[in-house]
This record gives sequence, C-alpha cells and structure tokens, in this order.
Amino acid sequence: MTHSPESNPTLSATEAAELIRSLLHKEGTWVDWGKKCQQLQKSGYGAEEIFEQSGFQKVQQNLVIVASQVYESLVKQGTDEAILAYFRGPKSDVLYELRILNHQQRAIAAVEAQQKNLAADEAKELAKAFQEFGYLSQLPEGFTDHPGDALAYQCWKLARQKKNLPERTRLIVKGLKFAHSPSARQAIEKLLSDLTAQPSRKAPLVPVFRLEEDQEAARLIPVAGTFPLQPEEVQIVQPLEQQEPFGMVHYQGNGAVVPVPQWQAILTAEDPVAIFCQAGEVSESLARKDEQVLVVVDRSKKTWNDGSYFLLSQGESVGIQWCETEPEREILAQVVLVLRPKKIFDANNLREPWQMDD
Repeated sequence: MTHSPESNPTLSATEAAELIRSLLHKEGTWVDWGKKCQQLQKSGYGAEEIFEQSGFQKVQQNLVIVASQVYESLVKQGTDEAILAYFRGPKSDVLYELRILNHQQRAIAAVEAQQKNLAADEAKELAKAFQEFGYLSQLPEGFTDHPGDALAYQCWKLARQKKNLPERTRLIVKGLKFAHSPSARQAIEKLLSDLTAQPSRKAPLVPVFRLEEDQEAARLIPVAGTFPLQPEEVQIVQPLEQQEPFGMVHYQGNGAVVPVPQWQAILTAEDPVAIFCQAGEVSESLARKDEQVLVVVDRSKKTWNDGSYFLLSQGESVGIQWCETEPEREILAQVVLVLRPKKIFDANNLREPWQMDD
C-alpha cells in the first residue's frame, strides 16, 4: 500500500491491506465488495489508489458502493430473504438504478424487479416512472400507486399520443407487461381494442418571446412637428411616461408619437421631443441636404457647451445650430441625435413573394 497510515483514522495499515487483498481475490458477494470499497474511501483511500491495488475500476467502485447501500435499505425494510438472495447474485446494476427512490419505494420496486427479472435499463425506467408517479397530486383513474402501474401509466399516456401504429402497439404491449392492477390492465386493453382511434393531440407551443436587449424595444417620443416651427410648438408638447416592463404609454391629446430604438442617447434623454426637418436645416456639413431626417432634442438640457448642437429660439421660429460661444438667443433644447430613414430600394418588394428571372 502506498497510502500513509497517518491520514487513515479508522483503518490500520494491516486492516486496509486485508480489505485490498479481499477485493483483489473478489471474496464474498458484490455487497461485501461495496462495503469494503466504502470503508477504504471513508478512511482516506482514493478511488484511483484502490483501483491500482485491487483492480476495481472507479466506475465499478461507485456502482457496488451505491448498490450495497440500496441493498442495506432493503434489509432494513424487512425484505424477504428470497428477494435479497436474488439481488446478491449479479444484480448490483439493477439495484443501483433504484437509488433515486426512498427506502419504502425501493422495497416495493425491488420485488417488481425480481418478479419480472428486469435488466438494469428496465429497472431504471421502472424507478423513474415510480418516482414521477409519486409527484402527481392524485392518482390517474384506473391506476394504483404500485411501480408496475406507474410504468404502465407512462406507456398508456405515450401510446395515446402516438400516430405510428407499430410504436403505439409496442407501448401497449409493454404497458400490459407491467400493469399490476386489473383496472390498469383494463385501461390499456381498451387502447388495444381501438388501435384505429385518433391519438390525443398535444396543445401547440405557446409563441413566447422575450426582449433580450433594450434596443429591441422602441421608446415612444412625442412629435412637435415639422420645420418651420414656433418656439411655443416645441414647449407645449406634453412629455410621455413609459411604464415598465413593456413600455406602455398613456397619452391624451391630438399629437403624434414616433418610435426610436433605445440607444444609450435615447435612454438618457429626460424630456425628449422629436422634430422633422431636412438634413440641411441641421447642418450644411450633412450629405443629401434635402433628405428628411428626424431630430430628437432633450428639453431638459438647456446649458450651452461647445460640443453639442442646440435648438434655439429665433423669434417667431426655431432653428438648430452649433455655437462656438454661448449664444445670446434662448436655448430650447439640446440635440440628442439625428436619425435618417432606413434605405429601402422598393418598399413594395417587401410585400411581394421573392421572384427571380429565368
């Protein structure tokens, strides 16, 4: 043994060596092997070290340890000796699959597994169905709380949904194999006598979507109008308050609103108002000066700075301007952004099916 006895508080080196020797020669049943592997592991011996000394692989150690624990729970439940003797044979893999059940359920399922001589994969299916059956608020009509009825119910439910006749038949036969109560068998036989019946339909998927990013939802902004505008027309526009989580807006009046993607500049605007004008009315530096643009201004920002454009009062009208120094005219709002319309070559193409020339 390469393990240090000082780190082994429960087994002496001699005792550990004896357990390893016993495992190496596979003395006793797999129940004994599981107990010995667990002793060694609890005493500080790693699974890899046990494998090197005894030949028991890590997966095998885990299987026999867990299966031996299930076996001991059967003993505590007073399981018949004939059942216990059956599982002391090469059935550790079957008991391993019953680990998900509580002690009482294990005892009942073990009897079912022995009576039907279930393989490990069948035991796994039985245990899963029995466990899920216990989660139901009430037992389905015609089925009892026996593990055989639990698996029969799963087969009955799936068979009713199948359109494929061979698959439907296979599930019915399987359900009849496991049905424990006469009423469960009768429910499944009813499907057998009506294989041509239409299977029950599942409800369609609910078309649920979730907004993942702020930009996916637009912010509604009140519109002051189109240039030329008077200062009062900008000032009298009532602000909008959007209610989360969907951005619902209560709006009274005859004005219009426009949706704008929730970019950072839009999100931070406290009192935004939208204005329509031509690009050249914003700045001579913009291309396509005759193109209509949407200008969003923030009426809460009226302090001049040389890094922004502003909406200024020009007596009976308003204008957008950049000022190198603080202007003498009244600042009505700061320009947040200028939005050009999206490019669409032919809007009618969006409403017509795609066509290609030969």
